[in-house]
Amino acid sequence: MEAAPLYNDVAEGPDGGVAYWLRCEDGLRIRMALWEAKEASGTVFMFPGRTEYVEKYGRAARDFAKRGLTTVAVDWRGQGLADRMLDNRHIGHVMRFRDYQMDVAAVVDAVRQLRLPKPWYLAAHSMGGCIGLRALIEGLEVDACAFSAPMWGVQLSPFERPMAWTLSSLLPVFGLGGIRSPRTQNGIYVLDQPFEDNTLTNDLEMWEYMGRQAKAHPELNLGSPSIKWLREALREMAFLSTQPSPQIPCVAFLGTNERIVELGRIRQRMAKWPGGRLIEFPDAEHEVIMEEPAIRARVFDESTAVFAGAA
Repeated sequence: MEAAPLYNDVAEGPDGGVAYWLRCEDGLRIRMALWEAKEASGTVFMFPGRTEYVEKYGRAARDFAKRGLTTVAVDWRGQGLADRMLDNRHIGHVMRFRDYQMDVAAVVDAVRQLRLPKPWYLAAHSMGGCIGLRALIEGLEVDACAFSAPMWGVQLSPFERPMAWTLSSLLPVFGLGGIRSPRTQNGIYVLDQPFEDNTLTNDLEMWEYMGRQAKAHPELNLGSPSIKWLREALREMAFLSTQPSPQIPCVAFLGTNERIVELGRIRQRMAKWPGGRLIEFPDAEHEVIMEEPAIRARVFDESTAVFAGAA
């Protein structure tokens, strides 16, 4: 592992945060951040969503540290400071969705090398929830998990869904897998959209926190997904929908005003998860980890309770 940049001034994580470059099995370089808690009772693997980067979870790491947990977070391939997959670095891309499991393996190996405290736990948001569910099914060594608006399905209209499947299946065949997905915006959401009626949070201060990061370090930013990313994501979510949930304690959080991921898929899985629990927050948006203070506090309290109960 080599030292990597960590913009802790905008992350606002616990003191002493560091970052490392990790090399994946296929040679791609990703970035992992580490925020250690004093006298930690365990370690949380924080799996971010699409377009995100480790600095966005500095405050989350601070909240976990207050509860005695060390946090590691990852820049997935194709985003943050990890190697981008296309010449146009503003388009999010992946060759196969399962390739993210090479990133997971690199992080697990680094955590072992650093001898971070056990038990280990998973906290995953949005796309990270899709990657995390696959990792759990394949034996990720964690004792409990918490999901925030996991991407186990995406919201598409009856018109958009067949179009998404058809175009994302056909265009890569003609060498167009790297183009931007139709009906997506290529800008930076937190910079281009007004706070009013945004799909991420009702908390203005957290909205401004994300905006400060995007402005201070534009190299972290990512725009719309490629058509091939869309194809791979649709296939991965379809596959996961056929798989049983792992036999570990789980809590999931969902805002009732969710407008990005599919609520039905989350509710269906959590209703059948052995010992699982779904907590819904009225009128909350997609980023429940970055919602209003009372919601954030409950997310971290409930997550820590599930973790502690599994220890």
